[in-house]
Amino acid sequence: MYGAEWCGDCRRSKALLDRLDVDYDYVDLEEEFDGAERAKAISGRTQIPVVVFPDGTHVVEPTDAELAAKLDELAEAPAA
Repeated sequence: MYGAEWCGDCRRSKALLDRLDVDYDYVDLEEEFDGAERAKAISGRTQIPVVVFPDGTHVVEPTDAELAAKLDELAEAPAA
């Protein structure tokens, strides 16, 4: 997940991941030198958060419902 502490949507998405006990890497755009460029390269946009999933997909500024639905989808997917 790419985000920043000043971003309300980032704090909300991060809190959901924490509540659901999801393991994730957090790239703080304020701390990582090239974090913003990496997030933009993935999404093609400058909005955050950018949440990247193990299946290679990503979402930008997801609602809690959208993020939870994607996590459910991944949990139900058969292992490759």
